[in-house]
Amino acid sequence: MRTADEGSTDDSGRDGASTPGTGRRRAAAPRGRGRIDRDQVLRAALAVVDAEGLDALTMRRLGAELRCDPMTIYRYTPTRDALLDGVAELVVEQLPPLGEEGGEDWQVELRASAHAFRSLALAHRHVAPLLITRPLSTPIGLRPLGTLRPLERTLALLEGAGFAPADALHVYRAFTSFVAGHVLTELQELVADPEEAEDFLRLGLHRLPLGQFPRTRALAGALARYDGAAELDQGLDVLLSGLRAHLLG
Repeated sequence: MRTADEGSTDDSGRDGASTPGTGRRRAAAPRGRGRIDRDQVLRAALAVVDAEGLDALTMRRLGAELRCDPMTIYRYTPTRDALLDGVAELVVEQLPPLGEEGGEDWQVELRASAHAFRSLALAHRHVAPLLITRPLSTPIGLRPLGTLRPLERTLALLEGAGFAPADALHVYRAFTSFVAGHVLTELQELVADPEEAEDFLRLGLHRLPLGQFPRTRALAGALARYDGAAELDQGLDVLLSGLRAHLLG
């Protein structure tokens, strides 16, 4: 026969234990409660956004992913805006740092930086618009530090190459505006009928009035063969050559 001592456990440490005097079972304590940290919160948030988009990211959903009370998340990100800032910072920090400051390699470094940002945006398609638009809603001094490091490093690279500080800022703005615009354009490249073999029909160009859009309709093949990396390089050729001419002039 088993004694009471042999078979008993402390109800406070057992999942699904009954509440004394009620006969009802308490809900199991969520795993991870008391053991999560800000990094876990942000990584879980990024996983939700990557899988389902920004609209799916709520404190309730994040609490379910982390198996904790949603109110616990507010200890690490007090608002949804702070959560979005944290997700953006987490992604931006994946960018490789720029190389050495100054010298003739500044164009090589900017080109590599542009391609790195494009690759990161394609890997996190739902986050890319956040990376581009989120800073516009936050004063520069209040942005997460991780999102400002690319600016600081690019300014150092350009000033080391010979650009005056104010010119370096103008170059940075022109460069990032071009890259951001390219990424948003590439992410929006959609087809009307993916199963259609003919480019003209696959892009839905047959729906455009012939008399109003003859040039657009004629470019069906070129539009269908959109190569994001090649398009980015072509734009960078124009931008960087112009910047180099400005520097030398």
